[in-house]
Amino acid sequence: MTAEHVLDDRPLAPVRQLANKVPEVTVYFWIIKVLTTGMGETASDLLARALGPFPAVALGALALTASLTVQFTLRRYVAWAYWTAVVMVSVFGTMAADVLHVGLGVPYAVSTPAFLLALTAVFALWYAVERTLSIHTIRTRRREAFYWAAVLATFALGTAAGDLTATAGFGYLGSVALFGAGICAPALAHRLGALGPVTAFWTAYVITRPLGASLADWMALGHSRGGLGLGLGPVTLAWTVAIIGFVGYLAVSQRDRGAQVAA
Repeated sequence: MTAEHVLDDRPLAPVRQLANKVPEVTVYFWIIKVLTTGMGETASDLLARALGPFPAVALGALALTASLTVQFTLRRYVAWAYWTAVVMVSVFGTMAADVLHVGLGVPYAVSTPAFLLALTAVFALWYAVERTLSIHTIRTRRREAFYWAAVLATFALGTAAGDLTATAGFGYLGSVALFGAGICAPALAHRLGALGPVTAFWTAYVITRPLGASLADWMALGHSRGGLGLGLGPVTLAWTVAIIGFVGYLAVSQRDRGAQVAA
């Protein structure tokens, strides 16, 4: 599945163009995306337990700011910088959703639609300004800012949605099956011509978050909570090693660079 141009991709005012700052959407993109969601889920829980929720959020915010600063200073896509930023968004997005629930007592049934509204607002503003939501045209700082705002909102939404289903009777393994089936829907709809490429991409992108998070929780949490009981630390480490392996492969092979689409 790939995202393509929608309507006019030109910015409204002359701006300095960059090389596209987002990787090509290949099978490696989706594998690493799911891995980052699971690693972000367990790493966030691990930090919250070790430091407390609010210090963990502060540390996560600093790490996210640092990673995005590096990402924005680059003029082209660089695998390690891009995926480091995604990991930090995953960790911080998980913390944001969890603090609302655990720290402030906001039910997942409330935070999930709230994050959905936030994501909708980001997409609406992005499209109103740029007339496109295509990830193949992230060639200006403004589009890059919209892109990362959308990514952060998808992670927070996915975290809340995954926790909602897990606590609503599906459990973690049931949530894996639910979102695993759900992620096939936009791909199938796109293949049948019932869903545009951009909408299909962002729908699948949102679903990867609760899919990966539910899978990581199922692996890490104890038997009393329906998990395998492998522990937060070992699961976080294992998924981190897998991410490093895939990103390292892409950095060397450049399989995710492809033929960049011109804006």
